[in-house]
Amino acid sequence: MRSDFPVGIPQPWPTNTAPAGWLKCNGAAFDKAKYPLLAAAYPAGTLPDLRGEFIRGWDEGRGVDTGRTLLSAQTDAVQKFTGKTNGIQHFVPGLTPQGIIAQGETVAATTGLTETSGSTGNGVFRINIDASLQIRTATETRPRNIAFNYIVRAA
Repeated sequence: MRSDFPVGIPQPWPTNTAPAGWLKCNGAAFDKAKYPLLAAAYPAGTLPDLRGEFIRGWDEGRGVDTGRTLLSAQTDAVQKFTGKTNGIQHFVPGLTPQGIIAQGETVAATTGLTETSGSTGNGVFRINIDASLQIRTATETRPRNIAFNYIVRAA
């Protein structure tokens, strides 16, 4: 690897072993006396743990990702999504599921409902919310990606 590459810049690397003179960004502490240039970039003496993480450009006042500092971590989040129904079938005629809302199974079948329910229908249905009806889902929110190790030149 080139020895003139700036010290401390995370670089994608396609193998499991970092080349000589480079360290993996795995959250490990490093010897600040041995690597003073790296210590200038990471004064705490610990490399960022980029395993399974994405790097995001710092907002620096732009207003897209406010309240962040350099090298700060951020948890995952999903942009808000909503759905609605115009009524519940057999309570109010005309169930129209939209978006992530779907009619579920019958909870109770009756011929008349009590006054306290505010309806005159003959059945009760669950309303299910399932984002996978509209979007791809998983146990996390993520963009498409390819896995690499991140490494930094140590000096």
